[in-house]
Amino acid sequence: MITRMRNRTLATLITFHLIFFVTSPAFAAMIPSIGSSPHMSVDTLQKDINIIQRALETKMVQEKLKAYGLTSQEVAAKLPSMTTDQIHILASASHDVLEGGDGLGIIIAVLVIIILVIIILKLLHHDIIVRVSGIDNSHTFSCAFLG
Repeated sequence: MITRMRNRTLATLITFHLIFFVTSPAFAAMIPSIGSSPHMSVDTLQKDINIIQRALETKMVQEKLKAYGLTSQEVAAKLPSMTTDQIHILASASHDVLEGGDGLGIIIAVLVIIILVIIILKLLHHDIIVRVSGIDNSHTFSCAFLG
């Protein structure tokens, strides 16, 4: 294969790279965590409390609290006695719960993938034909790929 290539130096460099650099181990180190500042601003603290209260209103969190024998009112009553660091940690966890969504992101991702596949097939000059044939109100789809 190398004899067919015009530039043997390039082939040697690529081979060297594939042998030594692709299989080389990755080096990593622990990064120290940065805690929240003890002098948290009032606005940040209020935002964190609002996030926690919105999370307590969700049905999923209320069901989990009920499983542990708590109510959202009991948890809300404990908020004033918590430190700012504890409130910030709870708000971060609550923010992750609120970002869960309802699956719309998955639907959008699937549609984007389908559109990308169709665009790639069109660029490669392949045709996709979808035929709908119905016999006695039963719809069957047949898809033919002409490549």
